[in-house]
Amino acid sequence: METRPRPRDGFTLIEVMVVIAIAALLLTLAVPRYFGQVDAAKEAVLRDNLRLTRTVIGQFYGDIGRYPESLTELVEKRYLTALPMDPITQSSESWQIEPVPEGFKGQVFNLRSGAPGNARDGTPFAQW
Repeated sequence: METRPRPRDGFTLIEVMVVIAIAALLLTLAVPRYFGQVDAAKEAVLRDNLRLTRTVIGQFYGDIGRYPESLTELVEKRYLTALPMDPITQSSESWQIEPVPEGFKGQVFNLRSGAPGNARDGTPFAQW
């Protein structure tokens, strides 16, 4: 009776360790880039939300002849479908409202982010 060699039923410990080391190396390269891109995307959305809302405030003034009394008035009068969200604070309630200059009617002249901290370029979010 001749005995045949049995086929391997699994991986050796060395093979498993090599695969884990390669996966760990790839993760150390990919994860920091991923989180950097997430931050860049949030900043882009914040800039776009500010630009859009400022444009709508100007349109409101052009149509009605006064600035809005609140951001919710822009939604009530259908200039916006909903209040934009600040992606940094994850809230639509954190906006900082700049008052209207003397001689104009209304309450909302401009809008700034209420997010603490700085953007990736070093400028504070509150200055945007």
